Amino acid sequence: MQDGRFPVEMVDGVPVVAAPEEIDITNAPDLRSALLEAAAAANGHGTVVADLSRTQFCDSSGLHTLLAAHKRATAAGGDVLLVLPGHDVLRVFTITGVDQIIPNFTSLETALAHRSACGSNGRAGPTAERFVRLSASPMAGLKGSRAQAESTKEPADRGRAAGPSDVSARPPGNTGS
Repeated sequence: MQDGRFPVEMVDGVPVVAAPEEIDITNAPDLRSALLEAAAAANGHGTVVADLSRTQFCDSSGLHTLLAAHKRATAAGGDVLLVLPGHDVLRVFTITGVDQIIPNFTSLETALAHRSACGSNGRAGPTAERFVRLSASPMAGLKGSRAQAESTKEPADRGRAAGPSDVSARPPGNTGS
């Protein structure tokens, strides 16, 4: 990545922003600039693809930048599509719920096919599926996933020791004094 900028190229008439290995507070402003440049290339009414194929790390400033770009694009009638082929960054997107907000795909080809199937703005029609994933749950079975955390929660009162104010736990005749 020369001069700190993220390259933007047109692929089948769609601007694609190539993200680096790491997106963090030091380069999130450059990502924002590249996404704005890509949105301008899409004439403000089309789809922009953020290709995170090489990305191994994305912190909260990167998530914020992508969410802000998505919000701007949808307000203008467009969309931001993410390419997230690996589980490293996808896990962060899944834990934070961003994967449910910004459409994401396992390859650039799949993202572009979605865009073609849904029209120039990338939006699905009433009968079309908005999110296309190659697997139903890419996070299934990964230790620490939100689904696993929910399924292993214990009830709040399980294992709680009876305290002195819990009269029902005292033996009969014991008044606690």
